[in-house]
Amino acid sequence: MTTPRRIFLKSAAALPAVVPAAATSPPLLPAISLGKFQVTRLIIGANPFYGYSHFNRIFDDVMREWSTTENVCQTLSRCERNGINTWQFSYNQRSMADLERHRAGGGRLQWILLSSRELHEDPDLIRKLAKAGPIGIVHHGGVTDSLCRRREFDKIRTFLKQVRDSGVMVGMSSHTPANIARAEEEGWDTDFYMTCCYQVTRTADEVRKITGELPLPAGEVYLEGDPARMFKVVRQTKKPCLVFKILAAGRRINNAEELERAFQFTFDSIKPNDAVIVGMFPKFKDEVTDNASRVRRILRA
Repeated sequence: MTTPRRIFLKSAAALPAVVPAAATSPPLLPAISLGKFQVTRLIIGANPFYGYSHFNRIFDDVMREWSTTENVCQTLSRCERNGINTWQFSYNQRSMADLERHRAGGGRLQWILLSSRELHEDPDLIRKLAKAGPIGIVHHGGVTDSLCRRREFDKIRTFLKQVRDSGVMVGMSSHTPANIARAEEEGWDTDFYMTCCYQVTRTADEVRKITGELPLPAGEVYLEGDPARMFKVVRQTKKPCLVFKILAAGRRINNAEELERAFQFTFDSIKPNDAVIVGMFPKFKDEVTDNASRVRRILRA
């Protein structure tokens, strides 16, 4: 298997330089403490960069077509210029290459790594990636939900221990409030959580039980009461929670007022030591500046 370092070196040699964040950048956004790290309360996500629209295959392709390495790295640099200091993404060769390209161009974003199939199959890869310097490595939320549904809790705890032994912070993600509550009640070895606003991993039978039938297209279902249910659990844990899908994967962006309500409700509902992860797709407008300005204004107020 190609090591992260070899991926890094190959990507750095093949791509042109990226302009680093300007010296006149505004101050960092308000931040939380995550272990020894200061992490801004707005973290950029990565789903749009790699074609995970959570809508359909056509939009997936639109995202992938736009998200060249150059556009991704320019977006990451714009994040730094707007006071964001952390990027969260899933492990794959492309994301690791983009990270190294960002660093080779003078970028300084911290990073939080979400697991992928490779990490679950190869504990040695966890140790190799830990040496590359992430803030932490997180057990993937979809995997968490599937294993909890099958009551295979030991598999999750084994992964958490492997991350702990690697020397970086330990995270666990879930889309289901009950899974976060269980981890807290049973004292699973975590430093922080990634918590989804919407319980998008419900099975078809679980959706039918709530709605009486399956909506079209079949797949992820976003219910209006889901955020409040997750926020209740978020407030009950003292550990930092990184809340994601606060915009329902782009379903709550129809106008500025709707965006404002989503961000405001989220920050009003979570703890002062929590942060939000927002994927950004600045093909049509400067979402980075827009979101950073909104968060700065809300938290200042």
